[in-house]
Amino acid sequence: MAGRSQFVTVGVERRNARLTSLRKLVPVDAAIVGIDLADDKQAVVITDHDARVLDRRMIRGNVWQAIAALPWAERVARDAGFKRIVLACEPTGSRWKPLLQHARDTGLELVCVNPMLVARGREGEDYTRERSDYRDGAVISRLTGERRCFVPYQPEGPWARLRHLGIHRDQQLQRASAARQGLRDLLTCYWPTALATAGDPMRSLTLRALLSVTADPAEVERLPVEELAARAKPLLARWGGRRLNHAILERLHACASEPGGVRAERAAAAERATLTAHDWLDASARQRDTEARMTSVLDELDLTRTVRTLPGLSLVGAATILAETGDPSRFTHARAWVKHAGLCPRANESGNYQGQTRISGRGRPRLRTAAWRVIWALVQHNHVYAARYTHLRTRTRNPLNDGQARTALSAALLRQLFVMLRTRAAWNPAIAAGREELLDAA
Repeated sequence: MAGRSQFVTVGVERRNARLTSLRKLVPVDAAIVGIDLADDKQAVVITDHDARVLDRRMIRGNVWQAIAALPWAERVARDAGFKRIVLACEPTGSRWKPLLQHARDTGLELVCVNPMLVARGREGEDYTRERSDYRDGAVISRLTGERRCFVPYQPEGPWARLRHLGIHRDQQLQRASAARQGLRDLLTCYWPTALATAGDPMRSLTLRALLSVTADPAEVERLPVEELAARAKPLLARWGGRRLNHAILERLHACASEPGGVRAERAAAAERATLTAHDWLDASARQRDTEARMTSVLDELDLTRTVRTLPGLSLVGAATILAETGDPSRFTHARAWVKHAGLCPRANESGNYQGQTRISGRGRPRLRTAAWRVIWALVQHNHVYAARYTHLRTRTRNPLNDGQARTALSAALLRQLFVMLRTRAAWNPAIAAGREELLDAA
């Protein structure tokens, strides 16, 4: 900007531009219709820009009944001298999506208010934590008039499919993790010797297949080794394995005669463990199927070739990140992805006080988790990230611990991936390193 003050940063300019765009969406000649969404009743509050309530109504029914009542809100706004209305709500679950569709179909504007701001806005009304549907609707309207709102993003086409597949994968991953931990706990209780049959028992596909046949040591002891192997081979394929490890098979069969552990509940716990192994198998199979669907979306978006240029980044990892960010073209800067994930640093200082700088922790938790998981593979298989990790851990000034270093690398990954996908440019190790000594160290 020509003539910009030296104290006006790029961040301040972006904030000013965002406020200007929000003023166009929430003009002063429009009444604000704040809607507190719920399952079976919707509180609709109409206010002006000074948060004065013009009218309010409780709509019995779902969000579609609230949409049917919007002509009443338009009449109230016109009678009060306003030319139009602006819809505002919290992005609660999927309830706001019918409102967005109606707004787009009818030419209305819809903005959303962060639920955290609404929760704090209640206390800002009268310094209490009183909560009611009407109060929430009024708070939503007030915050919208103050332009403390945002334009909701609704993915479409392949991006919408990727978003829903990413959520489903996360659900299956949680199911599989819960089943894995539950199975290990049960074996520790009633058959601890089974955990000694493999170096890392919960990662052994052979042991998983055998426990899927039966987790009852008495039944394992009764079955001949050949029959146990025959039953386990089809299950091994479902687990993603190819060859049965006969050493683990023989050790498991041998230890079944002396399982150890608690005897009183052994039969009941064994039955539950078998069912838990099948839950784990089902969740893992569904997870792999979902991941295959997600990578096919990357092919549809023509992003596979670009992602493959970054060593150590799998297609599934990239797809998981993109499932949370959505179309990168809707962001203006790479740092927006870092902020969206809650990985951006936030200062803690006032006057002469200098506190510890931490990440914001806001944004999308699943995006933060996806970037964190990808970093573990990158540090092992990408020489630039490995060198950067070592540098952050061992530098003489302000060395970082393991978690801090991986967090910093997660933010760097999001910035680099944003540029790659926006420009369709291949990953460049020299640019990614940023400093020549890191490449030399690698």
